[in-house]
Amino acid sequence: MNLKKIFVVLNGFVHDFASGIWLAAVAAIGMLHGAHLREPTLTAVINPLERHFFWWSVAAMLVILATGAGRTFTYVDNWYGADAERVRRRMLIIKHVLLLAVFALGYWYVVARVFH
Repeated sequence: MNLKKIFVVLNGFVHDFASGIWLAAVAAIGMLHGAHLREPTLTAVINPLERHFFWWSVAAMLVILATGAGRTFTYVDNWYGADAERVRRRMLIIKHVLLLAVFALGYWYVVARVFH
């Protein structure tokens, strides 16, 4: 069994899993903050939970960046053929620009709620 192929697949799984953790953490912070606003007496319980989820999102972001870099170095050229690869690369660039904007907006949203 080729260990490099196993690593490439495992790296992709970890990348996708960390992305899900990041999104879930941001959503959890939003829901917790909403509960905090509706019921201020829960502040002592909810604030530490918000911070906990925030730091999990930061850890997930670091994993996303590290495994994304790993994907860059393990990219298989012309897997789908030259024409399809040109379109695929263009779409990957667009996707990553959009995702960077989503991450930036996500942290802008979350930091204002967690560290108020």
